[in-house]
Amino acid sequence: MIIVMKPGAREASVKKIEALIESKGLTAHLSRGAEVTIIGVVGDKTRLAGANIEDYDDVDRIVPVTESYKLVNRKFHPDNTIVTVGHKKADGSSSGVVQIGGDSLVVMSGPCAVETEDQIIETARAIKKSGAHILRGGAYKPRTSPYSFQGLEVDGLKLMQEAGEETGLATICEVTSTEAIEAAVRYVDMLQIGARNMQNFYLLKEAGKTGKPILLKRGMAATIDEWLNAAEYILAEGDSQVVLCERGIRTFETATRNTLDLSAVPVIKEKSHLPIIVDPSHATGVRRYVAPMARAAVAAGADGLMIETHPNPATALSDGPQSLTFAQFDALMKELAPLAAVCGKKLD
Repeated sequence: MIIVMKPGAREASVKKIEALIESKGLTAHLSRGAEVTIIGVVGDKTRLAGANIEDYDDVDRIVPVTESYKLVNRKFHPDNTIVTVGHKKADGSSSGVVQIGGDSLVVMSGPCAVETEDQIIETARAIKKSGAHILRGGAYKPRTSPYSFQGLEVDGLKLMQEAGEETGLATICEVTSTEAIEAAVRYVDMLQIGARNMQNFYLLKEAGKTGKPILLKRGMAATIDEWLNAAEYILAEGDSQVVLCERGIRTFETATRNTLDLSAVPVIKEKSHLPIIVDPSHATGVRRYVAPMARAAVAAGADGLMIETHPNPATALSDGPQSLTFAQFDALMKELAPLAAVCGKKLD
């Protein structure tokens, strides 16, 4: 349930209701807007039976929340969440700081897998020059076949850190286990939970305990409500810095790797306050389809994009057919800038 306070409600009235909620063993979550304060109640609301909260001073109304997810719900948090990604340098200054969910279109780019030092450094320099904000690269690769390249693991994380420090780009890497989380938090700025682990609830909880910004990809056959409930696991651990990523879902269609559900963008915007980005590379699996679907994602209102790039896609150890060359990525970034402006976003 949600308790909506009257405009200009007194702090003492808010505190009194908070105290009541907590005395019943429930949790109160405050969302303060410019004029109105909302108090979200998490837990068994039957414990408040007979409390007559609607009669308390400065209470405007009580709104029931029927969805199972609460913390990610826009009813609980009407204002958009802005997720800040970046890292502190050794001298205490900040580097690669970018905000997702505001008025900027944020672009993450890089190879599916970190392969060598030269490969990831060359990629970081190229995407930085073209205007990307975050370097993506896989150190842990959950693959369909056990014989496919599985990633460099910690060595790959160290190379990601090196590339980020040299170029000033923030960095993101997928984590697939608690051991991977423990290693990744030391080397990269943002953790990614991939589609195959979207409902690995133990992993979600462990990631949420880190306090790091987290990118949560939609599962291959997950509904939007299942996706939001997965995000709820992370927020329930105290980590509100979550970005959702639509990367296509599995349908009967075989012309593309997955079916990119761009309708998820406005639906998420309506249901949740969390930012959402789109990954047209994994969605289509075909290089020539990436640019048109990236443009469509921006038009749909996405807060950002994740685009795979590689120095030589033909030799990539993972997902070469969907990776753009540096020239193709640069051309796409030039196309996106004016489109983003029309859609109310900056690409700089």
